[in-house]
Amino acid sequence: MSTIVTSQEQEILTNAKAVLALLAKGQFIQAMDTYLDDNVILWEANNSPKKGKAHCIQVEEELLATVTAFHGYELKSGPAVNGDTSFYEAVMSFDTNDGTSHRFEQVVRTKWKNGKIIDERYYHA
Repeated sequence: MSTIVTSQEQEILTNAKAVLALLAKGQFIQAMDTYLDDNVILWEANNSPKKGKAHCIQVEEELLATVTAFHGYELKSGPAVNGDTSFYEAVMSFDTNDGTSHRFEQVVRTKWKNGKIIDERYYHA
């Protein structure tokens, strides 16, 4: 059985890999600035969504200001693409200035349009 990959799916795969490369280096703001659509919606687990690129970047900058050590963003599987949606599994670890060590095991579902992320949800364990 062969799988036919559309040009849209190939572009999404290329962009998803570029985002993951930035995240692996801890370049979260650069990834967001480059790949988020101006009207993006980001969902963190079951929390209320964050809306708009500028707001999402502001919230991320506030979080990053509390990080005292970044231990990595490790890709476990993916990315995979189907239509306008990509998926991957990763583990992110960091410490914050309140002395807490964080480890997020997550699956990320991303919807793309015109090379930009328009809707993304992080499922955590």
